[in-house]
Amino acid sequence: MTEPLVPPQETPPVEGSTSSAHEERPDGGVWEHPAVWVSLIVSGAVLVALFFAFRVLGL
Repeated sequence: MTEPLVPPQETPPVEGSTSSAHEERPDGGVWEHPAVWVSLIVSGAVLVALFFAFRVLGL
């Protein structure tokens, strides 16, 4: 007896699998709001630049 063909978009059934599919977390996570990370990096770079600017002007 031949098994029926499964269309390419679908996953064939697995023998012996009794569990249901786990629910996946949506994409994004920490990287969902990159503006927060960019603003932290830019503000840190500005603070370092100001530190050196004040040292140069203070000499």
